[in-house]
Amino acid sequence: MGESQDWTCIEDLDMFKNFEALADEVWDEVQSWNPFARDSVGKQLVRAVDSVGANLVEGDGRYHLKEKLNYCYIARGSVRETLYWLRRARRRRLSKPERLDQIQTRLEGTRRWINTPIGQRRRWIGSVREEAAVYEA
Repeated sequence: MGESQDWTCIEDLDMFKNFEALADEVWDEVQSWNPFARDSVGKQLVRAVDSVGANLVEGDGRYHLKEKLNYCYIARGSVRETLYWLRRARRRRLSKPERLDQIQTRLEGTRRWINTPIGQRRRWIGSVREEAAVYEA
């Protein structure tokens, strides 16, 4: 598989646990919104933030490095989607700006954290190569 022997299940990493706590905080925040806001922006926001963790876990459970890498890319895209919905919530005054700033700052840290396994897996994929074959005519 190409991963180092000190591999740790993603759910056991502190950064992932912090991210799960953040996703739960987003859920709690959305619960306080009015029904229309919850049904429109809130559902999209919760789906996006939950998608980050779900894709990281699913990718962590895959065997092939390219699959693992692909799920990291999807998770990173879900972080960007979450940031989009946070901007909508801010513009529509659905939560206190300070609260949305806190969530956004923590989410940005998660995006940077996701870049670490992406970089590692890209290096692993790049290092798994066959030697060039020499063919004689």
